[in-house]
Amino acid sequence: MHPDDTFDHKTTETRPDARSADAASAERTIGRHRAPEAPSRGRRTLLASTPVRIALATGVTCCLGVVAFTGTRGLAETDRTQVAEAVADRAAADERASRSLDRAASPVPTSASPKPKPSPSATKKKAPAKPKPTKPARPRPVAGLTQMQMDNAKIIVDVGVGMKMPRRALVVAIATAMQESTLLNYANGGVPESFNYPYQATGWDHDSVGLFQQRPSSGWGTVAQLMRPAYAARAFYEALREIPGWQEMSVAGAAQAVQVSAFPDAYAQHEVRATTIVDALT
Repeated sequence: MHPDDTFDHKTTETRPDARSADAASAERTIGRHRAPEAPSRGRRTLLASTPVRIALATGVTCCLGVVAFTGTRGLAETDRTQVAEAVADRAAADERASRSLDRAASPVPTSASPKPKPSPSATKKKAPAKPKPTKPARPRPVAGLTQMQMDNAKIIVDVGVGMKMPRRALVVAIATAMQESTLLNYANGGVPESFNYPYQATGWDHDSVGLFQQRPSSGWGTVAQLMRPAYAARAFYEALREIPGWQEMSVAGAAQAVQVSAFPDAYAQHEVRATTIVDALT
């Protein structure tokens, strides 16, 4: 302030400044706190402009809500569609897998595909029953022999064939047994043990037993052995083999060389019948 200025002048000149200061103070108050009541024109302008602002703000909010709702709804529908499609695809896949398993579990045979092999238990056939062994037919008696005599003659021939003895040896053996025992298996009354075995007749000559009347005391074998027709025949053939040149001997001569009988010529009478018997059994 200049010192020469008057009070009125100072007051007049500073008043606009005061208003200006008041206005500035008011503006600061409005910005910092709440604005004082505005003139009527300013209130109308504020009232006129406030609904617009509110409507605008409300519209923006609604638009944003609609957009958000629309987006959310669209997203939910998309998800539902995708879920539905996924469920449908899964169901179709399960159905295809089920059909594949059904086909694998029970394939339908076709003309091109091989037929399944039946289980071994289904194709296993019962083994045919083994035929019961039949007894060999007994040889028909020949040369006036009985069936029992013919059976004993067959044993003598079979043993000789098994030992690969020539046919002449078979005739010598049959002629010898016909003379010694009439082709019957003899026990001996003086050898009680001989009755412990199958026998067909009884004799009393020393200790002679069996088809060939061989004596245990002469080393032919035990009583039990000599009472078996097959053993007695083998013992005879083995002794015949030991006779040098027996093949060139007569039937009676070969028989006597083995038996050393007191009646050497007795064997000759049986040669023809012995030959007939051997022919029937070989």
